[in-house]
Amino acid sequence: MASSSPSSLLSAGVSILLIQAVAVSVGVATAGDAPAQLPRSELAAIFRVMADLLGDPTWPQLHPRPCTDTPWPGLQCELAPDDSTRLRSTRLHFGPDVSTPPCRPGARLAAPAILGLPHLRTLSLFGCFVDAGPVELPPALFTNASSLEQLVLKSNPGLTGRIPATLTNLKSLQVLSLSQNGFHGEIPRELGGLAALQQLDLSYNNITGEIPEEIGGMASLSILDLSWNSIGGGVPAALGGLKMLQKADLSYNRLAGVVPPEIGSLKELVFLDMSHNGLAGPLPASLAGLAKLQYLLLQDNPIGTAVPAVVGSLRRLQVLGLSGCNLTGPIPRGAFAALGSLMALSLDRNRLDGPIPASLGALPHLGQLNLSQNRLAGEIALPVEFVARLGRRLDVRGNEELCVGQGRYGGLQASYLRAPPCVGRGSTNGTAALDEGTAGVYGPVVGLVCHLLVLLVLEL
Repeated sequence: MASSSPSSLLSAGVSILLIQAVAVSVGVATAGDAPAQLPRSELAAIFRVMADLLGDPTWPQLHPRPCTDTPWPGLQCELAPDDSTRLRSTRLHFGPDVSTPPCRPGARLAAPAILGLPHLRTLSLFGCFVDAGPVELPPALFTNASSLEQLVLKSNPGLTGRIPATLTNLKSLQVLSLSQNGFHGEIPRELGGLAALQQLDLSYNNITGEIPEEIGGMASLSILDLSWNSIGGGVPAALGGLKMLQKADLSYNRLAGVVPPEIGSLKELVFLDMSHNGLAGPLPASLAGLAKLQYLLLQDNPIGTAVPAVVGSLRRLQVLGLSGCNLTGPIPRGAFAALGSLMALSLDRNRLDGPIPASLGALPHLGQLNLSQNRLAGEIALPVEFVARLGRRLDVRGNEELCVGQGRYGGLQASYLRAPPCVGRGSTNGTAALDEGTAGVYGPVVGLVCHLLVLLVLEL
């Protein structure tokens, strides 16, 4: 007689226990005050899902009535609206907050088991597919009959393959989060048909290709996160049609071209991150229409212009990141004067020149200012109170022509600035440093005058 493999014996044992558990759980209803129960078919489907993902042959015995007497924290059930004696399984969650490990090695997603839960509205799996071989999402899992409203599959590096185009069948889907997995290939154009979708998070995968224009069809979308992929091409103008969008994160990709003017139509946008791409300038003047924008992060893009004037009109801005954007020219004195809510400003790693405008110190909520690694010059004329308040959060290092007026900030604050004293270096009036030729002629003279003044004071 041929011997049975351990896996087949486990499967057979689980099947027997499933049959026994279903029989025990369903039982015979007592007339009158019978407790609500799951239908036999849904209970069997739950046991099968647990066998596929957890692999614990004792689970059906430990939780024969998983919605009532022997509950499991990852399962949520609700009364059927048309039958007070019938329950429906509406939420299924696997993660480290429920069990450790969240899933067994070799766990799998089988479409028949999931489809046996027709009223399931939320399916979430965190850290399930980690050490096992690659697992792909079965396209048959997503049908027109599904009630899914939230699909969250996160932190599953073993979950690979392409994102199924059949997701477009989930007409009730509001949240689709496939972050921190191993998906590759392009974003399916069919996803644009998810008109009810409010949140789309495909961050931290290996997605390539371009952002499809069809994504503009997601009329209800409020959160879009495609960060940390390898998406190329341009920023599609169709994004301007997402009138409900509040957060857009396209950072850490390979996007190129310019920011389309249609982005200025996103009146509800609060957070916009397009940093670490290959986007060029100039920024469109239409961005002034982003009246609710609080976070604008564009660092590490080859924008290659002067400080964009349009950012000065974003009155609700709290964080502005323009580091490493190849910006040139001086910092305009009134460029940020209207940004009364600004808390953090990063202009480091550019080619900005001229003096630091003292008006920056008048921004009431500014708590972090990074101007390092530029070509700024002249005396630092920021208010003493401003420099003392920011301390090390004021960074002007790497500007060789900057200097500190003698005794202006005291020893401690001056040490934070890491700029030499202005004596002998040129002008100390805070407007501009002496140009290279003038400094060579008058520098020693200024030093001599200062020395004579010191001697005169000592004699008095």
